[in-house]
This record gives sequence, structure tokens and C-alpha cells, in this order.
Amino acid sequence: MAYKYKEVANTLRHQIQTGRYAPGELMPDQNQIAKKFNTTRITVHKALQLLMVEGMVYSKRGSGTYVRKDYVVHNHNDNLGRVSPIDKPFGATKTNEGKTVTSKVLELSARIPTKDEADKLIIQPTEPVYVIRRVRYVDGKIFAYEHTIMPTAITTLTEDILEKSIYSHLEKEGLSIEGTHRIIRADKANQTDVATGIAQELGEPVLIINQLSYLDDGQPFEIAESRFPYQNSRLTADITL
Repeated sequence: MAYKYKEVANTLRHQIQTGRYAPGELMPDQNQIAKKFNTTRITVHKALQLLMVEGMVYSKRGSGTYVRKDYVVHNHNDNLGRVSPIDKPFGATKTNEGKTVTSKVLELSARIPTKDEADKLIIQPTEPVYVIRRVRYVDGKIFAYEHTIMPTAITTLTEDILEKSIYSHLEKEGLSIEGTHRIIRADKANQTDVATGIAQELGEPVLIINQLSYLDDGQPFEIAESRFPYQNSRLTADITL
């Protein structure tokens, strides 16, 4: 299905990539963009959210949307700024096809989101979110500790679902996952890492992936932090120039 917000996002992305809007520049407001594309402000909001997830623009409350100052313009490559292969939202189950992936659910609860969570997920401050904590295992060995925030309106979750694959469940519900924006970093192990078996002692190195994932209609559906043991953590990226 061709969504209008993608058409808007593709055009704005191209304009930024080709220098129409320079790094640090304030972009037209959402009403102006909506009028230009003969669409709604909600559609424009989703398009800009997609560019935010890709790390191309940012929003300043009360001021507007700006091109990131650290964004480097390239005039010759229309693929720059898109979600790269390493940022594809493959969960542990799909990443480890052919292996046995299991989960130990530590928490499944619901609460009102924080302001930051509501802003990132584009939901009202009163809309509840799931709080999910689980340890993932691959062939019986600890793979990762995951802490996830997800709007309850997206789907109904149970411990049985969490013991398997959330992404597979979403796909069975007819939801299509479009992409994710990931920040990958290293840190020292904390008390939670030791308690969950991610690390043997405090201060050990751990690999951390923070991500904001979204569906094909532009709706963010997940804020997650995954922590991995350093002994079996490896990232592989295929870069095409």
C-alpha cells in the first residue's frame, strides 16, 4: 500500500539531501507543507516523524522542525539518510533462524507513559503503555536483556506471547514493521546486568542497542533498550557505496 506520508517524506528527504534545506535550517511549518502536498497536517506530522527516526531532522518545541546540524549533504546519492541495513528491525528470533530462541519474562505491566515516551511514541499522555522486561536465550545461552515500552493500543500482549516473539505476533495481527532508528554503544555492566546474567560482575563491558521502531503507517510502536554480554556480541553491517 502506498501511503501519502511516504510520498511527503521522500520528497522532503530528497530536498534535504540535495541542499534545498541546509543543515541547521528551519523547515516550513506543517500547515505550509500540508498545503503544498494537498494533504493533512497529520500526514505531514508522520512524514516528519519518519525523518526524525532516520536522524535527518529534529523538532524544537514552540519553534518548528530543523534539519540536523550534523547532517552532511550529498548531492549524488538518494539513498543517504534512509534506514541502513544494520537498522532493520529484526528481532532475536528472526536474526537467529534455525536456532532455538526462548525468553524468561521478568515483567509485563502497564502504566501511563512519561512525557518523553509519549512524545517519541506520538501518543496522548493518558494512553497507557506496556512495560516489558525479559531475558532472551539462544540455544540455551543468554543472548540479551530487553526493556521495552509499547503502547497498549498497538496489540494485546500476554506472557505466552513474550516467551516467544513479539514481532511475529505483530505480523500475525496484520501489522507491518517498517524500520527502526538505533543507537549502538558500549557501557559498563550495572546491577541489572549482573542480576540477569548479562555480566558476571559490575564494570564488565556490555553492548547496548537503544531503538525506536515504527510501523509502515509511520506510527512508532516500540522504545527498547537491549543489553548484550560482551563475550558473544557482534555486529555485522553490509555497506553499499
